[in-house]
Amino acid sequence: MKNLIHEATIADLQAQMENDGLTSTALTSEYIDRIETIDTLLHSVLEVNPDALEIAMALDDERRRSGPRGPLHGIPILLKDNIDTGDRMQTTAGSLALVGSRPAQDATVAERLRAAGAVILGKANLSEWANFRSTHSISGWSGRGGQCQNPYRIGHNPCGSSSGSAVAVSTNLVAASLGTETDGSIVCPSATCGVVGIKPTVGLVSRAGVIPIAHSQDTVGPMTRTVADGAALLGALTGLDQRDKATTASAEHFTTDYTQFLDPEGLVGARIGVARERYFGYHTETDAVIEQAIAAMQQAGAVIVDPANIPTATDDRMRESELTVLLYELKADMASYLATRLLDRADLPQSRTLADLMAFNRAYPDLELELFGQELFEMAWQKGDLNDPAYLDALALGKRLAGPEGIDAVMDAYRLDALIAPTGAPAWANDPKLGDRYVGGSSRPAAVAGYPLVTVPAGFVNGLPVGITFMGRAWSEPTLIRLAYAFEQHTLARRPPKL
Repeated sequence: MKNLIHEATIADLQAQMENDGLTSTALTSEYIDRIETIDTLLHSVLEVNPDALEIAMALDDERRRSGPRGPLHGIPILLKDNIDTGDRMQTTAGSLALVGSRPAQDATVAERLRAAGAVILGKANLSEWANFRSTHSISGWSGRGGQCQNPYRIGHNPCGSSSGSAVAVSTNLVAASLGTETDGSIVCPSATCGVVGIKPTVGLVSRAGVIPIAHSQDTVGPMTRTVADGAALLGALTGLDQRDKATTASAEHFTTDYTQFLDPEGLVGARIGVARERYFGYHTETDAVIEQAIAAMQQAGAVIVDPANIPTATDDRMRESELTVLLYELKADMASYLATRLLDRADLPQSRTLADLMAFNRAYPDLELELFGQELFEMAWQKGDLNDPAYLDALALGKRLAGPEGIDAVMDAYRLDALIAPTGAPAWANDPKLGDRYVGGSSRPAAVAGYPLVTVPAGFVNGLPVGITFMGRAWSEPTLIRLAYAFEQHTLARRPPKL
């Protein structure tokens, strides 16, 4: 069985279930065994769904009676622990403050995965509160799960905040996973852990039932070992949702089948711009890997426009306005979310605001505050409401700099299909005293604009993976998936970690 699931794609697993006698029950059991054996070293999985095997058995019975529902039937998938499930599992964003309360229902994405026939295998570790609690945080650490480790080098960081989602997929502890991103939280851990990450356009995938940072930028997306798997998973997540009004904008843009855009020759004639300014130059070895990737794209038939710099890349007002927006929205959005939680025990305090969360942390400093503080929570609590002119001005400025004057401007100027840049540098050593040693990345413009990103493994630096990011306009997922898939097929850069 182990050889059957090692690096197996979703299509491989479906073929085995259709033709070779593999069952979802056996597959789920094998992943659970691997988690119990390997994850004591990695700390990527917070809990396994106690109902996973029962769900798998029911799906096997359904397959025998009426055939599979679709490409995810019987496939085990992990959810980041900020995605609600209305079952026996916890949903805590990694914080002990939410242990003992529970969501009223599934997040929409969890509901849609169940409808597609997936087995929700468990909850993945993450940077606590999606890495928006402290200015000196350590990616991959949560009070509930401890420090998640990079599978390519134990003692090094997996990046975050979707740390466990990336690590578990990379080490074949699960077929695929869901992460969330506000700015870099899907693409950075995906690149650092050698997997594919798709950060969709804000509004393509519902955020209902997802513990928030900020509704202007939050999104949910697939983390997989291949672009094809990411495309298959994305199609199960899209669609309008009354619980998340942002999805109304996707009405003319979404499809339920992104695998139709998988074209191994998809780079032929594509115009690819290299966003050099600000996104190269912070790590020499990473730059060298990306130069090789650019050459591979040219060999695959792409037209490379180099440089094709984002005009606002060096405008620090984008960073400043983003922080302002995130702080205001965190205060408002977290209160709205916490109001949906239900208490399992009457003797537990009920968290309803950021102030309640901060009070919990202060009451249990040895569990929550020993390594770093909660400066961002404190800053957010001091903000006003979402009618404050300071918030509205920052929101408008950031959107303008990142979108129309940023990504859109350079793509219009050079008639580009996509932009590329290094996703980030390789993993750094964990250091509880200094926190993250993050030297650079390329996620901000798309994050602030709400535009999509796809990161794909591009190569290695001293045995540690690095990724390349494809970025584009709003709703350009079909184009980015086509380009990323063609690049992946021409380079086959992913190598699994050797634990």
